[in-house]
Amino acid sequence: MNTETAQRDVTVSVLPSLGDIAPGVWDACACPEAADGQRPRDPFTTHRFLKALEDSGSVDARTGWEPHHLSVEVEGEVVAVAPMYAKSHSQGEYIFDHSWAHALENVGGRYYPKMQIAVPFTPATGRRFLVKPGWETLGRSALVQGAIQFAANHGLSSVHATFCTGEEAEAGAEMGLLHRVTQQFHWDNDGYADFDAFLATLSSRKRKTIRKERAKAQDFGGEIHMLTGDDLRPEHWDAFWRFYQDTGARKWGSPYLTRHFFDIAQETLRDDIALVMCERDGRYVAGALNFVGRDALFGRYWGCVEDHPCLHFEACYYQAIDFAIAHGLKRVEAGAQGEHKLARGYLPKPVHSLHWIAEPSFSDAVARYLEAERRAVGEDIEILTSYGPFRKDRREEQE
Repeated sequence: MNTETAQRDVTVSVLPSLGDIAPGVWDACACPEAADGQRPRDPFTTHRFLKALEDSGSVDARTGWEPHHLSVEVEGEVVAVAPMYAKSHSQGEYIFDHSWAHALENVGGRYYPKMQIAVPFTPATGRRFLVKPGWETLGRSALVQGAIQFAANHGLSSVHATFCTGEEAEAGAEMGLLHRVTQQFHWDNDGYADFDAFLATLSSRKRKTIRKERAKAQDFGGEIHMLTGDDLRPEHWDAFWRFYQDTGARKWGSPYLTRHFFDIAQETLRDDIALVMCERDGRYVAGALNFVGRDALFGRYWGCVEDHPCLHFEACYYQAIDFAIAHGLKRVEAGAQGEHKLARGYLPKPVHSLHWIAEPSFSDAVARYLEAERRAVGEDIEILTSYGPFRKDRREEQE
């Protein structure tokens, strides 16, 4: 087993494409838990997912996500990697720093381009400093130093690692990075036998509301299918692309992912996907895209071409809970924002990110802001949890 010593020869390289590193070499750092053929903790930092973003043209300099991935070698062995991008905007990140950009630019600074250690378009917590077991301290330190050095060498304003784990956030703060805490809504599986067992933990009023919503949704005049693996076919992506385009146009102005991404997903990612498709009169009218991890289901996109009462809640939240229970997953991460998720059993959870800002006085100002924000977010999580849908005795257990 490898051990870390200060005397080792460490080299940090910058890779302009996932194609410049072998899938097995990357994944040995990104998802060593999957070496036995099982699922990774999440699929988003796997070579196959990140390369699908690049190969499909969803991620490149033209879209404002220019790859500059980091690789750390110790005596010829790659022991750590990180997905890193030069960003010319702050779209598709979900940890919002637009106010920081405006503040710096208002005093004559330049915020963009910046460096982003992240999974593009993916507000899901996971490791961002991808290190082989046994190399955690050296690997993280080398990745952080490499990212900062790259930004400094190119005169860039900042480095941001978003949706990192709590453990990474703690380690990064000890290295002098700024620690930010925001929140998301997750559903936790308390070993429920079925959906009714989950409902039994809710207050009577919330239980009745969810049952009514599910009944309304199921009465949309068609059938709801949960598809994964070989059940997925190209025609499903033809339909889902229409849904995704509609949602993208309304939320972001244009979709983040290209149509070609879904073709690649059919070939290389379908075992990582759980796709909800709502069919009526032989036509798909709505759908929700989820990705499957070892312990969690990650909700990503929803869209429709027909409006039906409560179908959004059913496809995005209740079908996800059903899938998690059936497959023994510990939680559902329902994506960014949305306090409406609280009434449906999804509770607020802290989300972590790390930041380095080159300009000292601006960095100090952001640090003060983040300290106040962390307190506010902590209080908000506590208050929202107390107003959750669970019975009083269950809330006391969670507190």
